[in-house]
Amino acid sequence: MSLARSHHPRSVLRSPSGVLWAIASVWVATRLLLLLTAMDVVPNPWPFVTGDARAIYREWFYVLRSGTFPADDVRWQYPPGAAGVLLLPGLLPFDYATSVYLVIVIADAVVLWLLARTIRRGGLPHGAALWVVAVPLLGPIVLARYDLAVTAPTVAALLLIGGRRGDRTRLAGLLAGVATAVKVWPVLIFVGLRGRTRTARVYGWTLLGGAAVVLGCAAVLPGAFAFVGFQRERGIEVESVFAMGFHLATRFGWSGEVRESYGSLEFHGPYVLAVGRLGLVAGVLGFGWLVCWRVRAGRFTGATACDAALCAVLIFVVTSRVISPQYLVWLIGLAAVCLVRPDTTQRPVAVLLLCAMPLTLLEFPIWFGELLGSRPHAVFVLGLRNALLVAATVVSGRRLWRASRAVGDVAGAGERAAPGGADRRPAQTAV
Repeated sequence: MSLARSHHPRSVLRSPSGVLWAIASVWVATRLLLLLTAMDVVPNPWPFVTGDARAIYREWFYVLRSGTFPADDVRWQYPPGAAGVLLLPGLLPFDYATSVYLVIVIADAVVLWLLARTIRRGGLPHGAALWVVAVPLLGPIVLARYDLAVTAPTVAALLLIGGRRGDRTRLAGLLAGVATAVKVWPVLIFVGLRGRTRTARVYGWTLLGGAAVVLGCAAVLPGAFAFVGFQRERGIEVESVFAMGFHLATRFGWSGEVRESYGSLEFHGPYVLAVGRLGLVAGVLGFGWLVCWRVRAGRFTGATACDAALCAVLIFVVTSRVISPQYLVWLIGLAAVCLVRPDTTQRPVAVLLLCAMPLTLLEFPIWFGELLGSRPHAVFVLGLRNALLVAATVVSGRRLWRASRAVGDVAGAGERAAPGGADRRPAQTAV
């Protein structure tokens, strides 16, 4: 009887090995479908979503290989470290677009491997499951943009900083620094570390890693900082939170227009500049709240660092003038790191982000043409997606704030706060 029970499907799925096999099987099936769709082996109903890898990245690759940054191309909006990611596919013996897809699939597999390792060490499987299920809901665009290649070292850095196998501060900081040099947002992931000395140390290594990449690229290729000047005249990208007012205003005779600008489709016209400044103010207020939380936090757990990282990047995304579909890959990666820990506060946030994924696919690419014309059904879907992102940000911040209050504030006389108001018990981690 016991032998038969041990081979029951439910028993297999409850074992770490069974869970890992199930997750790996779903990953292989979904990523193979994405890869075949991006390569047009399986009919791709939205061929324009792979245009970055097929045309823009390929064009930049040849410019970079000639010995300079694309300094005259206003679409180049990336820090110098992006050059390394764009040159990397050239090492593979395939056409450039196929090589990009394969590099991204490899980065995807690395993220899954990092999350799966936590299951072997007693972590929860929810993080790996979220990653496997959520990413393909964006469609083949995830293979045609390099955001997943930035998410991989960021996930590694967060898992290292929260691990229990010695102090991996140096490696975690270097990985985050490299990721920051490719795309700026990973610099936010260490805002929730415990202790000023440790925080200063890890940010020191982050600065060192990022500076080494940036200065190295600048020394080899001229035009490394041309991208900074291309940010000044940007409008409001049609998928951003702040674009919703213009979509609605278009229905009531607003005289502005949507046009391609700096590599994205943006609103231009009356009040756009003012709304852009409003977004800047919202971002400053959001990060001001984050600093206030960090100063007043009196209780840290092993999950605080990853929970705060997710909250910080959510603030960055929802207050940005631009929200591209692949930005959600960043959020899903950070949410997956949170979910490997039983003490995370961000489970409802992960659910909200998971719900936002198919809505993102619906607004881009399925109804993107209708969205550019501010058609009601497309605007409704975009509004629902953006509402989920805003709700996720509010819920994330609220739960982070409440969980980080001093023990004496939340537990009363039943629990005693450690000296200085902080919980000094060793952080338990499954990573």
